[in-house]
Amino acid sequence: MAGSYSVIGLGSLPELHPGDNLPSLVVDAVAAEAGGLHGGDVVVVTQKVVSKAEARLVDLRSVTPSAFALSLAAELDKDPALLEVILSETRRIVRMDHNVFIVETHHGFICANAGVDRSNVPDDQVVALLPVDPDASARAIRTKLTARWPEAACAVIITDSFGRPWREGITEVAIGVSGLLPVETMRGQRDPYGYLLSSTDIAIADHLAAAAGLVMGKFDMVPAAVVRGVRFTPAEGTAQALLRPAERDLFR
Repeated sequence: MAGSYSVIGLGSLPELHPGDNLPSLVVDAVAAEAGGLHGGDVVVVTQKVVSKAEARLVDLRSVTPSAFALSLAAELDKDPALLEVILSETRRIVRMDHNVFIVETHHGFICANAGVDRSNVPDDQVVALLPVDPDASARAIRTKLTARWPEAACAVIITDSFGRPWREGITEVAIGVSGLLPVETMRGQRDPYGYLLSSTDIAIADHLAAAAGLVMGKFDMVPAAVVRGVRFTPAEGTAQALLRPAERDLFR
């Protein structure tokens, strides 16, 4: 019989503000909308609400652009204050072209604008930054969920929307993980026809992030979801496992 899973949106989470207890609010939403936590549930939370609760917000009106930011702003046709914030979150500039600014963040993520984003923030002069440590954010939520439902082993994923170098459109990816092995290797196994797999790794955390993203949407005010019925390997986990080492990355 073919497998199946379900995704339950958690739309009862309120608008988050700096200092709000996000883990407790997620517990309340899981209780109200998912009937509590079931064994093997994966709770997926968007980066934006994590960043709001963790005060990762910057008012652009308070930012003084550097000379470098002013120069880049002229070249890329971007707000100099916004570029100054992006640069503060940047470890390395990867590519600048066609008004697109691709960088490597201090976490090691390679993405547009270091994940700095104006969307889904009430004030258009305030931008949200990525959490300082998304794995720690995921652990804090999982700790609270486990305290409420100790018998139900679960995992937590923090997601963000990333573009992809070879395909159009954005998709949700995992930037923080707790409670599961984010990459499952199939190396050394044989497929149903007997072929020995030698290089196949499955980014299960990204699969789960994308599945939840279909329910959470961009404009639906559903900042979290429960994915139920997916098998995964329990582990402490870290989103760093999803980052390809530089020595194996042909596109750096």
